[in-house]
Amino acid sequence: MKNIFLILLAAILFSCGNQAEQKGKIKPPVDYGKKIKIGGEAQGTYWNITYYDTAERILQSQIDSLLSAYDMSASNYVPTSIISKVNDNRETKLDSIFMGNFLLSQQVAKETGGDFDITVRPLVDLWGFGKEKAGNVTQSMIDSVMEFVGYEKVKLEDGKIVKSDPRIRLDFNAIAQGYSVDVVSRYLKSLGINNFLVDIGGELYASGTKEGGQWWRVGVERPKDNEAYGESLSAVVKLKDKGLATSGNYRKFYVKDGIKYSHTIDPHTGRTAQRNILSATIIAKNAALADAYATACMVMGIEKAKSFLKKHPQLDAFLIYSGKDGAFKYFYTRGMKDILEELE
Repeated sequence: MKNIFLILLAAILFSCGNQAEQKGKIKPPVDYGKKIKIGGEAQGTYWNITYYDTAERILQSQIDSLLSAYDMSASNYVPTSIISKVNDNRETKLDSIFMGNFLLSQQVAKETGGDFDITVRPLVDLWGFGKEKAGNVTQSMIDSVMEFVGYEKVKLEDGKIVKSDPRIRLDFNAIAQGYSVDVVSRYLKSLGINNFLVDIGGELYASGTKEGGQWWRVGVERPKDNEAYGESLSAVVKLKDKGLATSGNYRKFYVKDGIKYSHTIDPHTGRTAQRNILSATIIAKNAALADAYATACMVMGIEKAKSFLKKHPQLDAFLIYSGKDGAFKYFYTRGMKDILEELE
């Protein structure tokens, strides 16, 4: 018995010593590989990707092809895309990109009580944010269109879209850009590339870290009409393994008879959202959700958005809104405060 005790004691001491030795060792530096930057144009905007690859692969043509294929599923501006065929009630086979956009959109629509709604396409066209410019929009015109607006009026059954009214038309624009970021991110990870930043028109996903273990740093734009992307920043956010998207009323709008009409449509009223929120930056587990929730917050307005975010702690947010005196005001979630550096 004494010998057994001594053997056990020796084993324990050896184990503890081995653990201490392991703790004392300096971990070898991570081989990030070569830093590569590529970019181009897609979805009517720019795309930029920075990634580290030990195989030093240049993926320009592959990403271009991937984004072109994406448009053939989710773009309203491609007449032969899947979404265009669905809107025109033409026979088509749905792919994973279309169904992914649709299901995630319906999830966000339900969670936001319809503040996010992909059936707003007829309203988008009515207000001149589609292929044609707007005329004089009247309340009767809005009422006639609102008959076939509402996320509950469309569903996915057995791989097909079922509409309660054939005039229902879908619009993925408020989620598609973020979803395309996620598609590209999944592609990079499938190649074993895990440290990267994907940016498509300001919607982003940051995976892993930069060389040296530093988090990625991305800018949040100041809400200023018609400035180029990234020209004027309000803040910088540190990002790791998360998606980020910003929605604002300063990029797509027009002024008519002294009134500013934003591209953000309120699905409840059928009118362009006239809220005091100037921009909403959301961080979520992926870029598609960040994109959709950012749009929803623009529709909600500042007080409703604050309440919604309090009930959804998985989201972080940085909201810029206009105070009564017209000056910029800011709202941060608790998690955002830890990773955001305000520049103003």
